[in-house]
Amino acid sequence: MRVLSWNLYHGRDHPPDTTLFTKRSRFLRVTERNDTHVQVNRPLLDEFARLLDGLEWDVALLQEAPPRWFAQLQERTGSTGARVLTSRNVFPPVQGLLADLNPDLVGSWEGGSNQILVRRPGRIMEERRMTLTSRPERRRMHWARVELPEMEHVCVSNLHATASRPAQASAEVLAAAVAAHEWSAHHPLIFGGDLNLRPATEPDSFAALRDRFGLREPTAPNAIDHVLSRGLEITASPRRLAPERREVTEPDGLRMRLSDHRPVAAEFMR
Repeated sequence: MRVLSWNLYHGRDHPPDTTLFTKRSRFLRVTERNDTHVQVNRPLLDEFARLLDGLEWDVALLQEAPPRWFAQLQERTGSTGARVLTSRNVFPPVQGLLADLNPDLVGSWEGGSNQILVRRPGRIMEERRMTLTSRPERRRMHWARVELPEMEHVCVSNLHATASRPAQASAEVLAAAVAAHEWSAHHPLIFGGDLNLRPATEPDSFAALRDRFGLREPTAPNAIDHVLSRGLEITASPRRLAPERREVTEPDGLRMRLSDHRPVAAEFMR
């Protein structure tokens, strides 16, 4: 079982050269270039879908995924899925239209979602959701019981915890773990997403996840994106993919780096 977790940064690009983020790009949608990379301000569904389809996964846990992309991401990756709306979804049709007109200016106000995608012939058998907090942003945990070939039933939990408030993020993550642990019962559990917690600075949170729920193997000491597991043999430890793995090539040969997060990949067996 191959699992991928990726924060899509609301469907925007993020070049390694931050000087490419200019006012004329932000307001006038001018594409900026250096010798190796571009920074664009346009809808990137095609680029994200193509890159996501090219990565190896059976289950993908997505955060900050544009809600309006859900059907297309399923179709273009040969998957079925489930979606839960998260923060800043006020009037999605208008927000989506404005985000397509100027993604960088609208930013996170395009409205976010957590999405769970399962490659066919795998399928989602059951899903549940839990609102963790409404302030300062609505954060939700999304849980699903998944059926995979030769894997029977595995449960997966996907969340994006509050940023820049470690105490609140820790409380959200532990509350989500309690529910995911209970809902999963005797089935194996994948507990992943953008937890906004680093093992190096919040070791007690990860110790609680391990000791209370059996959830183990954080990605790295300074990582905030994790794929923790319980009841499965880890055959490839969770790891952040190289930055180049989330890049696509533009027609002029320059590279576009998608998202400000590196995807995390892991592999498991029963």
